[in-house]
Amino acid sequence: MPLHRPTLRVASSVAVTVGTYGVAFGAAGVAAGFSVWQTCLLSLIAFTGASQFAAVSVIGAGGSALSAVAAASLLGVRNALYGVQMAPRLGVSGWRRVLAAQLTIDESTGVALGQEGEGRHAVVQGFWLTGGGVYLFWNLATLAGASGAHLLGDPARWGLDAAVPAAFLALVWRRFADRRLIGVALAAMGFCALISPVVPAGLNIVATTLVAVVAGWVER
Repeated sequence: MPLHRPTLRVASSVAVTVGTYGVAFGAAGVAAGFSVWQTCLLSLIAFTGASQFAAVSVIGAGGSALSAVAAASLLGVRNALYGVQMAPRLGVSGWRRVLAAQLTIDESTGVALGQEGEGRHAVVQGFWLTGGGVYLFWNLATLAGASGAHLLGDPARWGLDAAVPAAFLALVWRRFADRRLIGVALAAMGFCALISPVVPAGLNIVATTLVAVVAGWVER
């Protein structure tokens, strides 16, 4: 299918912006006691930023490997929900389905759904271009951050900690087309802030889906 240039521009900008944040993960992994190759392997296999940060944070704080896996898995639940949305849109099977599962992240889903007004081809291209682009840049940046961790210092000093949330906000901003959606978003933010002090890390984010479910039920 011909390349949809507007989709390519969006996917490229997201891939570079989000992928750069892999530098911070590389540095965090080494600081938590992982070797360079262990940190890079985690990015290659796990490839879901928040879960990766959760895992190295638990290990760095002295937690067990089981606790690290549990924390990472909890944050990875949202990717399964994304998969439910993307599967019928992508229509892939076999090894492509496995690859699609690996690339189903916040950004690839956000860009793909943001292209629905451009047709199915744009949705499919948005998913693959963004997922593949983020994977490439994230892993290159992880290697750079892990190799030069002693030079980077605290990643927050460089503003890298704001890159991912800023990019994701830009992705979903277009979908706030009416007051109802804005209200749901604000309610989800408030609910997340309210329960954060009393639930395990990661569960607050997953739990915000309840707000959308209740809003949809009420509207129906």
